[in-house]
Formats: sequence, C-alpha cells, structure tokens
Amino acid sequence: MPKYKLKIAYEGTAYSGWQKQKNANTVQKEINKALQVLLKAKTPTLGASRTDAGVHALGQIAHFTCPEISDLKRFFYSLNGLLPKDIRIKSVESEKDDFHARYSAKKKTYHYFLSLGVHQDPFERYFASHIYRKLDLELLQKACQCFVGTHDFSAFANESNERCARTKPVKNMTKVEFTQVRDNIYRLEFEANSFLYKMVRNIVGTLLDVANGKIKIESIPEIFASKDRKQAGFAAPARGLFLVNVHY
Repeated sequence: MPKYKLKIAYEGTAYSGWQKQKNANTVQKEINKALQVLLKAKTPTLGASRTDAGVHALGQIAHFTCPEISDLKRFFYSLNGLLPKDIRIKSVESEKDDFHARYSAKKKTYHYFLSLGVHQDPFERYFASHIYRKLDLELLQKACQCFVGTHDFSAFANESNERCARTKPVKNMTKVEFTQVRDNIYRLEFEANSFLYKMVRNIVGTLLDVANGKIKIESIPEIFASKDRKQAGFAAPARGLFLVNVHY
C-alpha cells in the first residue's frame, strides 16, 4: 500500500503534545481525524517526535499508508481545510515503502527561545520563555560546548528508566549554539541524532542555572557521570521549544 509523508507545523499551546491520548486533545489526534474524513477510513499516522504539551513545531514529520491518492495537490488543500488553524500541513509527498518518520531520521534540530528583557512582549508570551533573573551570557555560551559530543544523557532525561532513555541513553549532540535573534530575544539551537524525553528542556534549565550561578560549569561533567536527573537543572517551560527540522 502506498506510503505518504507529511511535513507539519503547529502552535502547541492548545494541545497536550503530539501523541494521541484517550482523554486529551493532541496534534496527532486532529490530523488522524481529518485524514479519516478525507480517506473515509481510519488512517493512523506515525510521527518523528513526541513533542510535549505546549511545544511547537515548524517541521514535524509523520507518515501514513492508504490507497493511492490520485491528486496530491487537491488532497493537500483539502486536508488543511479540515484542520484547526493552529495546525498546518506544509507538504504531502509519496514515500518509499521502507520510509519511517521516526526510525529513518538521521538527526533532529530543536530551537529554544528566551526572552531576557525586563518586560516580555505580549506577542512573544507563547513562544519564548521569559527569564527574570540576571544571567551571565558569556558563561552560558561557554557552557553550551559542554553538551556537544557523544554523551550518556540520562541525567537530562525524565523517566530515565523508561522508553529510549533506558535502552539508548547515549546520544551524539553535534550542535549547541546560543545566539541573539533580535532585541531581547535569544535562541538556543540543538542538533543531535536523537533526543530523550524532555532532554532539551532539561539542558536549557541547566544552562540557565549555570548562567545565574546556581550550578558551576565545572560540575557539568559530574552531572553527566551521575546519570541522575536530580543533579541537573530545572525543566525550562515548554512554550519556548520548537521542533524545527527532522533530517533524513
């Protein structure tokens, strides 16, 4: 049966994450519902990343199988017409039989946005985390490099004894960069072969704790070695996090 790939953008504020849940509204649930209307059959999707409640995406990827779609352009517009306005399909493409949205991925890119001004622009409140504390930005920049490379990230994963964190906690982080985007808005960019549950948010919280003096930068290797989530920093709020790209 033919296989199709969706590239999806969504504002995650109103959703309990990507993955379908029984008693909550999720992005996957809305897409599956729209596909069922269009294709007149239950058509489950499989996503590349299980983004948390409140997390956004510019480039989430999902795939599904169904009988051949004769007009993909018309299907694309019809699918978007059925979806809420905070979810948009950016593209629909036919894929090879062996393609898998999650397992075929080579790496993923996440961005985390920080608002560091005295007051936060109200238009940024759902898309950047407002930090009131004074931060040493040079120290934060330096601490980013402590996370680049191949490490056991158990200390930065919630539920470290479950899912991928239990079987594959070692990840190769190829990029952690801190840049100013505009005025008081800053971006942390993360790129790795894959990520553990809440790993990015926990690393961001740790970097902020380093920048405000709560955690010493020299302690980061010890945190890695401990494999203990309690040794790392707090989990940064979901609203600042974006899944930007899934690379294949």
